[in-house]
Amino acid sequence: MKLIFAGTPEFARVALERLLAAGFTVPLVLSQPDRPAGRGMKLQASPVKQLALDRQIAVAQPRSLRLDGKYPDDAAAARDAIEAAQADAMVVAAYGLILPQWVLDAPRLGCLNIHASLLPRWRGAAPIHRAIEAGDAQTGVTIMQMDAGLDTGDMLLIERLPIRADDTTGSLHDRLAVLGGRLIVEALEIAACGGLKAEKQPAEGVTYAHKIEKAEAAIDWAAPADTLARRVRAFNPFPGAATALAGEAIKVWSAHADGASAQAAPGQVLAADADGIRVATGQGVLVLTELQRAGGKRLAAADFLRGFALAPGQVLDAAPPLKEAP
Repeated sequence: MKLIFAGTPEFARVALERLLAAGFTVPLVLSQPDRPAGRGMKLQASPVKQLALDRQIAVAQPRSLRLDGKYPDDAAAARDAIEAAQADAMVVAAYGLILPQWVLDAPRLGCLNIHASLLPRWRGAAPIHRAIEAGDAQTGVTIMQMDAGLDTGDMLLIERLPIRADDTTGSLHDRLAVLGGRLIVEALEIAACGGLKAEKQPAEGVTYAHKIEKAEAAIDWAAPADTLARRVRAFNPFPGAATALAGEAIKVWSAHADGASAQAAPGQVLAADADGIRVATGQGVLVLTELQRAGGKRLAAADFLRGFALAPGQVLDAAPPLKEAP
């Protein structure tokens, strides 16, 4: 089976690598244009593009696929490349561009999407973050036949995965990426035999995983401790939960809720020692165990406190920090 692959970040790279290892022919890869990244803000190729170049696969990086849009020349060049590939199917994983109808119709078997949730829950851009933030007990991967809607297509294959109590978006992402790679290979092998059956998504249980905004990083100490603990895990590694003391930014990378009640204002430090920094919240206590100053490294609470004095009675800012730790 001949495939076009469309994807950009590491989640998609894992799937492309699995497809190539399974023996699928991939004559064309679509990926987002190179973006500035790192301290020098130099243009960097996406993980998917890097893998494609390593395997000597042709890469197209249109800024848009809309023939009547802002970049019609990009879209027309991509159309020519897609037509020339004569693919049986297009596999899409976290690509980042909307596929117009002409793309959906181009391959013989259409476009199959690897979506990191149990659809119809968490349609949209950030399903892994939102599942952790909401306290879901499980998530998974859905292989979906793409249509013109936002993750509304028919489900082809689905597999569940438990969310562990200590999962961050980073750790859950890695497990889902592996699952997605395995599941898309299974789906295509079944499709090659004509045995893939489509199932409509349920009308009930639809939720949307809106894109993560940097402004969400600011810790609202008036929220309950268990809510804040989930957000810390959900925002690790991006954008990182953030607070501040006297205007200095502090990233919080690991924390857990303590059921103890706190007779103190939200954000007030109750204790600070090697076991963690105990902070009052709107309901309960949040224990911070891994932190980072602006420009510094991630440190366990004991090491962090050696270079940043925190004493009971001090109050962490609820407002977004003035500076962001990188």
